Amino acid sequence: MNFLKTSLVILGLATASLCHAADNNDNKTIRLATTTSTYHSGLLDYLLPAFKKDTGYTVEVLAAGTGKALRMGENGDVDLVMTHAPKAEAKFVDGGFGVLPRKLMHNDFVLVGPKSDPAKIKGDKDVADALVKIAETDSVFVSRGDDSGTNKKELNLWAQTKMEPNFGGYKAVGQGMGPTLNMASELQAYTLTDRGTWLAYENKLSLEIMVQGDKRLFNPYQVILVNPSRYPNINYQGAKTFSDWLVNSKAQTMINDYQRHGQQLFVADAITL
Repeated sequence: MNFLKTSLVILGLATASLCHAADNNDNKTIRLATTTSTYHSGLLDYLLPAFKKDTGYTVEVLAAGTGKALRMGENGDVDLVMTHAPKAEAKFVDGGFGVLPRKLMHNDFVLVGPKSDPAKIKGDKDVADALVKIAETDSVFVSRGDDSGTNKKELNLWAQTKMEPNFGGYKAVGQGMGPTLNMASELQAYTLTDRGTWLAYENKLSLEIMVQGDKRLFNPYQVILVNPSRYPNINYQGAKTFSDWLVNSKAQTMINDYQRHGQQLFVADAITL
């Protein structure tokens, strides 16, 4: 009797596993982990209806900092990632968690702050020098502090100043880009932001661009599939379809055409248009 029960349980589990695999092959939902900066820019709200119309797939978007987004991929919780931290992405792929990394688009980071500009940095061309002035004047600087691509970039820039960001005005808030910008505006503080989110929020904030154009502020985005050899139950076919669609001429043209307040947010990188 016990043998019969055990056999039935094993048979049931095997059948459920086969059904799950079959369902996965027919799954029309794709799980994408992406950055809060991408999400807050509104780009995905613009792209995803066209993707669904072309393919029938629905994309479930999970927005987090790049570090958390990549950890979702490492855990097999999503089917692909769209992030903007090259070193962390290379580690993700080299560790066997991601496959088929593709350049997707880029924009840049900007250092923003209050109109009063207490550190006197507006118009500076060297972002590291601007950060030194912020620290030396003990001006308020709001950091995302969330292991995001933007936070990684900010900490890299501080490292280039040879200074630790531990002055009295430095505040790490552990928030996404939108809430961080709102807090900086409320506190009349400086912060580092990607240009896409800045343009999406600009008319709601009492902040201005202080520093831009430094080549160190370049901000590239990639799309990377989660490795199906490590996680065979992910929707690899759906993820591959989405990745292929993102780098084709239609989507790349849409990325170039996307604007907020009359300004282009991203430059497509996957193909030459």
